[in-house]
Amino acid sequence: MLRITTLAERPEFGPGLWDMETGWEEFVLHDPLADLFYSVAVTTYPEYVLVADDDREPGRLVARGCMIPYRTDGDPMPDDGWDGVIRAGWLTGETGAEADRISALEITVRKDLLGTGLSPLMVAAMREHAARRGFAELVAPVRPNRKHLEPRTPMAEYAFRTREDGLPYDAWLRVHVRAGGTIVKVAPRSMVVPGTLAEWRAWTGLPFDETGPVEVPGALTPVHCAVEHDHAVYVEPNVWVSHRLR
Repeated sequence: MLRITTLAERPEFGPGLWDMETGWEEFVLHDPLADLFYSVAVTTYPEYVLVADDDREPGRLVARGCMIPYRTDGDPMPDDGWDGVIRAGWLTGETGAEADRISALEITVRKDLLGTGLSPLMVAAMREHAARRGFAELVAPVRPNRKHLEPRTPMAEYAFRTREDGLPYDAWLRVHVRAGGTIVKVAPRSMVVPGTLAEWRAWTGLPFDETGPVEVPGALTPVHCAVEHDHAVYVEPNVWVSHRLR
């Protein structure tokens, strides 16, 4: 039996929350804005971190899901997507404002359990939890899970591609739509990861020795490399999905 609770209810998962083996590429973990949430998630946002374990392996994390409440007087689904809602959530806490929005940040399934049907259960649990907390909508800057196979395809084209049955072409977008979500628009600069060439070489194992676009395994778009300036920058687009809860 799968148990999905909040970290506040299961604080024993806190110390090892980020130790679970995942399929994330190394470079994705170096978005500088991530620390505004992830470094304080256990202490500041335990009510918005979902943790899941199973009777077959009680006490061992099989999946986690992170959400962040925020307030904005502007577009609740900004062009800077994932980075934008993390910044907005941090500012909400710093200013003492009352959050009136909530965004998903990630659903991560343990690497050896990918493809076993846990993701839809975590999406459903996120929806239910956001509704219980009184939110009318859960938004999500979704990272399509097969876009990395087409890094040169514009996200505006990829996000709205459908199959013959009318569902999204991308499997992760299909999960959200089947759960009741609606694809709204593209967040063109949802995650920005800058680094020196040495850092990018360490993250990817690639040479980064020529100026121009570099296709990196797992990246949704090419990385912009400037050898003469000793830096490379990854600008990742995501797809805004809205889950109306009432």
